[in-house]
Amino acid sequence: MAHRAHLFSLKIAHGLRTSLSDTPYNSKVFFKDAMAGIAIGIIAIPLAMALAIASGVAPQYGLYTAIIAGFVIPLTGGSRFSVSGPTAAFVVILYPVVQQYGLPGLLVASILAGIILVVMALLRLGRYIEYIPEPVTLGFTGGIAVVIAVLQLKDFLGLHIADMPIHFTDKVLALISALPDFSVWSLITGLATLLVMLLWPLLKTPVPGHLPAVIVGSLVAVTLNQQGAGIATVGSTFSFVLPDGTVGAGISSVLPDIQWPWQRTQSGEAPLVFSWSVTQDLLSAAFAIAMLAAIESLLCAVVLDRASGTKHSANSELLGQGIGNIIAPFFGGITATAAIARSAANLKAGAVTPIAPMIHALVVLASVVWLSSLLSFMPMASMAALLVVVAWKMSETSRIAHLLKTAPPSDVLVFAVCFSLTILFDMVIAITAGLVLASLLFMKEIAEMTKISDISRNKKMIDGEIPDGWRVLKINGPLFFAAADRVFGELAQLGKGQKGLVLYLDGVSILDSGGVAALYKLLDTCRASGTRLLLADFQFQPLKTLSRAGFRPDGTNCKIFSELSGALAALRDEEKSAAVSRPYDAPANPELRSGQSE
Repeated sequence: MAHRAHLFSLKIAHGLRTSLSDTPYNSKVFFKDAMAGIAIGIIAIPLAMALAIASGVAPQYGLYTAIIAGFVIPLTGGSRFSVSGPTAAFVVILYPVVQQYGLPGLLVASILAGIILVVMALLRLGRYIEYIPEPVTLGFTGGIAVVIAVLQLKDFLGLHIADMPIHFTDKVLALISALPDFSVWSLITGLATLLVMLLWPLLKTPVPGHLPAVIVGSLVAVTLNQQGAGIATVGSTFSFVLPDGTVGAGISSVLPDIQWPWQRTQSGEAPLVFSWSVTQDLLSAAFAIAMLAAIESLLCAVVLDRASGTKHSANSELLGQGIGNIIAPFFGGITATAAIARSAANLKAGAVTPIAPMIHALVVLASVVWLSSLLSFMPMASMAALLVVVAWKMSETSRIAHLLKTAPPSDVLVFAVCFSLTILFDMVIAITAGLVLASLLFMKEIAEMTKISDISRNKKMIDGEIPDGWRVLKINGPLFFAAADRVFGELAQLGKGQKGLVLYLDGVSILDSGGVAALYKLLDTCRASGTRLLLADFQFQPLKTLSRAGFRPDGTNCKIFSELSGALAALRDEEKSAAVSRPYDAPANPELRSGQSE
């Protein structure tokens, strides 16, 4: 089990400890971490802003998340290369919370989610990530990608929608209603940004395309705005209030002080007032956030393990994610988790230890302090274009296409359910329904694999003749609740008119309480019809289950044998003994004897 130790261990700062113990840390290693951290920091700046905007809060809160959570999580977590911060997957959960309870509600929900993650780590639940089927993860990530892309149409097209509805179908209707008044200039800015994002990889440069694309979009927007185009930018859309009461546009260069999360508000918001209904809503949102954070961070760690040949600690990663999400909201940071794209880029950039993502957080910090005035020129259409590309990448369309082409119908059904429920309702409903449906379909398939075969005349398995009135039946497959009633019901039918049945159980790997109950029912049926049962060759688990259930064969109607050959030998001995005990001239069949006397 050493190869699975990473699924059960729990140690704070596991990723940092193991990487430093495996690799002597020197100036050469630090240089690699620093270069990777700077590269990821450059990627994270526009992404953190765009994801904060998509979640319904001002862009600086996304930057604060990348700074605080982006530093604390790699410091305390269980993965060497994961880069944490705001991610696109959270948008569909966070946006409705902000609409209803504002920034204070979102910050409180993030803290509650962090507490849930810590509890999950302490309960060693990290190992259960391997039980989430691929159709479920592809379904909800694909659905989230669709929702994110649709939400970007408002800024990409410069639409004027005062209050975006909560439900997806209402959002689509609102977008369609506002479509006739779209801004050509915003569309041009968004397309310019999108074009750079799509063409930049052709240059095969180590510099990521996010920053050049936003720079080009910003230059286009500045040029058009000088001609009176009126393209919305971060500076024209968002504002901040300094501690002395000064109101500024865009992003503040002053870092936030420590403040109770439920009292930190945006313009026009009131502090959160707690009540039982508010607590219930925020707990529900926190549970969804925690589940998604756990799934996304651990899936990210698994992907990085495959690429790097290292092993993360699943529970330690949950602990780090929990600690990061508890601390960040006190500084204005929103929900964070490991970002697969940024983490993969971190590894490709040459990162060696978690110090690289910690340096990425410092790069974002420097941008807030020294570049906040420049960041305010970023156009909203460019932010939207950036997120459209992120949504496309997270949708993993190639894997979805492969699933639809090659997977069995049950997996396709699970994917379709998760995908549609994520879009129409929310991720928690989608994942819950997907897991339940996948489990039911899996149990159905496993139950159908349990078969009965008559081996009475199989010379390879049975040596010698079987006495008249007896049949030898082999059971292959698990005898659990979903299969046992059907299988033992078929055995009852096969046993009618027979002296007895020999059940060869070597192929039965599992027997549960439902199987034991069905076995008792079969015994009652056979006893009533005068059919005997010989049970042979139990595996360990079924035998242990019968022992715990207090199963005791009566020795007459039912017997247990360790091997099939022993059961058949005992059966033949019984038949021989019965033949010797009958009168010399008495036929074996009483009915035949009665007919002869007539």
